Amino acid sequence: MRLFKQNVITFISLMFFWILLTGLDIQELIAGSVIALTLTIFFPKSSALFPEFKLSFNSMINFIMFVFVFSFELIKSNVDVALRVVHPKIPINPGIVKVKTKLKSRLGRVMLANSITLTPGTLTVETDGEDYYIHWIDVSSRDIETATRKIVAKFEKYLEVCYG
Repeated sequence: MRLFKQNVITFISLMFFWILLTGLDIQELIAGSVIALTLTIFFPKSSALFPEFKLSFNSMINFIMFVFVFSFELIKSNVDVALRVVHPKIPINPGIVKVKTKLKSRLGRVMLANSITLTPGTLTVETDGEDYYIHWIDVSSRDIETATRKIVAKFEKYLEVCYG
């Protein structure tokens, strides 16, 4: 019964994303249903695709929220870096800071490191367990907790629900 419930959630999740990408055209819905059903049949346990992703309604909502937060941070940091390039009076204080993560899963930690690296102005230089070393374009604090709050926390709270 648990596997059936998991398969239904997988199918509905795949269809939800399919509809978001393609719309409500009947031909698209039929094609999406066939593809979602095929994936659900061939990968009956969602863990076959992403073993560390917690497949639940709450994790799906948090993943969608993560995408929005990441997109917002991406735009915000692009503007910040562009302003620093155009206006030389805006200070640049580059350096490497140590931050910590609460994430336990490898996939969650990789998602966090990539999110930090993809955001202009920060670059994940090294990871060592729960410690990340980040090159930051404007180091406002070398304190681990403060740097973690400014760089990591905004992504981590959503990834923790999805990946643990």
